[in-house]
Amino acid sequence: MPERRIAHLDMDAFYASVELLKYPELRGQPVAIGGRRAQQAEILPDGSRRFARLRDYVGRGVLTTATYEARALGVHSGMGTMAAARLAPDAILLPVDFDAYRHYSRLFKAAVAAIAPQIEDRGIDEIYIDLTEVPGETLELARRIKQAVKDATGLSCSIGITPNKLLSKICSDLQKPDGITLLGMGDIPARIWPLPVRKINGIGPKASEKLAGLGITTIAELAAADPEFLQLQFGRSYGAWLHEAAHGIDDRPVVTRSEPKSISRETTFETDLHPRKDRNQLGEIFTALCQRVAGDLARKGVVGRTIGIKLRYDDFQTVTRDVTLPAATGDATAIRRAAGECLRRVPLDKKLRLLGVRVSGLQKPEAIPAVAESTQGELPLE
Repeated sequence: MPERRIAHLDMDAFYASVELLKYPELRGQPVAIGGRRAQQAEILPDGSRRFARLRDYVGRGVLTTATYEARALGVHSGMGTMAAARLAPDAILLPVDFDAYRHYSRLFKAAVAAIAPQIEDRGIDEIYIDLTEVPGETLELARRIKQAVKDATGLSCSIGITPNKLLSKICSDLQKPDGITLLGMGDIPARIWPLPVRKINGIGPKASEKLAGLGITTIAELAAADPEFLQLQFGRSYGAWLHEAAHGIDDRPVVTRSEPKSISRETTFETDLHPRKDRNQLGEIFTALCQRVAGDLARKGVVGRTIGIKLRYDDFQTVTRDVTLPAATGDATAIRRAAGECLRRVPLDKKLRLLGVRVSGLQKPEAIPAVAESTQGELPLE
């Protein structure tokens, strides 16, 4: 069997790069993505555009991404918009445009598939590619793929190619933006081990903090740790995985087709809503979320048995509840009814900042009886 050639392709600052296609005059400037519609660019009488600035933002939104110039100022994805404004008040703020991002996502994936069809979709801006059976020298293949993406979208990407998914994920981030990183198993001591442990996908902030407390901060130190010690500290399964990951061991295949495990919709309110004082508004939002989840189920061609809710209070406490139905459903009314039952099982004495609805236990539909009643009902908040 030939040694596997697995690529991880990651689009460079994807959302921000798509926005720069629309607004090329912003190239080279710090730009943050995550504003509301009010932050749309304003066309002036002379045809030029006026853009919103982070310093003018009021609210508690979260940034989706930022250009590399904004990142150099400390602004990054997942950061609160007000916090970003304190770091880079003069940075441009643009609203998200998911329709455009999905369009360019389809374009770049189609361009790659024309060269290497064995693709695992990992999200809107990244994929794994199995190049093992694709003819051609590895570096030349990487260049061909990058050029195909550029031709199809006008955007750049970074690629890591190694014998497995774990290493390729690390390597695609090593020479961003617009980079190519090739690595064999013999390169691990020199190129992977000096990196911090958090570079391994699957070692999150809590595990990284615990490892640091044990004197383990680099992948080299993790690789040198006794496997039994790691299992004692982290449990048998995760401890064994940590040892293997530090040595670059990963046998996972590139999965070209996968079924969704759950489908959810949630919304964070601009201002906290009270379960009783804002009952009508919450009821409309709740019903709309159920209808959107039902629409997502229909588009995926699946139904689900377990209906759940997610609430986040004004003190940031988060609670979830779910119920499993006798039969799977994709009907908005049935989802609304079951989610309402879940709501009756949570305290509703504090203001809410987030509400979400989730359907899991997915399967292909059989005969789902039509339900004739209205999906608009009272939110069960008493």
